[in-house]
Amino acid sequence: MSTGNTMRAIGQDVLGGPEVLKEVEVERPAPRPNEILVRVRAAGVNPTDWKHRENGGFLGEPPFVLGWDVSGVVEAVGVGVALFEPGDEVFGMLPYPFGHGSHAEYVTGPARAFAPKPAGIDHIQAGALPLVSLTAWQALVEYADVRPGQRVLVHAAAGGVGHVAVQIAKARGAYVIGTASAAKHGFLRDIGVDEPVDYRETDFAEAVKDVDVVLDTLGGDHSLRSLRVLRPGGIVVSILPVGSDDFHREAERLGVRAVRMLVDADHAGMKAIAELVEAGRLRATVARTFPLAGAAEAHALGGTGRTTGKLVLVVD
Repeated sequence: MSTGNTMRAIGQDVLGGPEVLKEVEVERPAPRPNEILVRVRAAGVNPTDWKHRENGGFLGEPPFVLGWDVSGVVEAVGVGVALFEPGDEVFGMLPYPFGHGSHAEYVTGPARAFAPKPAGIDHIQAGALPLVSLTAWQALVEYADVRPGQRVLVHAAAGGVGHVAVQIAKARGAYVIGTASAAKHGFLRDIGVDEPVDYRETDFAEAVKDVDVVLDTLGGDHSLRSLRVLRPGGIVVSILPVGSDDFHREAERLGVRAVRMLVDADHAGMKAIAELVEAGRLRATVARTFPLAGAAEAHALGGTGRTTGKLVLVVD
């Protein structure tokens, strides 16, 4: 660990492949009013990280430090913070997209972006959860209002968002259909999927019918085709915030609903996720961990699109 007023972080000066990520020494941030300074113990790596690394995304041109997931220990609090004290263990998602920076030894963020870390899980588990869990919670609970007995289709159900979404839908009492390659169907059943669908062998739009809610994690043609499996009044929530206007036009024609969303930091959502964890209803599958200096390797593996669950950087 760096000492004094500096810290280690994973930065980049140019856009490109994983090789552009470098360990750098930067100034340690200080919490502003309503912010906390967190000593990062673990931070998830998500598809949005490698997409921003490659094309700048919402952030534009580097230099920048990526990372939105955080689990760690409160080091200091800013003026007005009443939720936490130094020494508290917390987890949360930094405001997306402009609050990035958790792939470092320390990070600041709004106190209300965090919740107390559940005592029953370690920082690696907690660091894997925030972004994917908030995405799934906001999609399924806030936008789709999943209720007991409803049929929910989750695309890429073995992925980061998908495997968490399955568990949240099951906790809401839903019947869950999940798409994944056949090799991952055992995993899907283990996390609660009632009906796995092999997307390589089966056209989901032909095999699946009478669905109340679809969580679209893939975008493109999947968004439009998902509309056709819905019951009247059903909803597709796409976590791809930008796409063809045909998505909404086709939904209106079919008498169903179409929503595009972008995850946002959410204290109430983090508390709800913590409650599911504490009740044994939600757990992240961690495919692999890496030291902070291994961020480029984590990005390379994540970019293959073949991992099951989450990748996590562990900060010593």
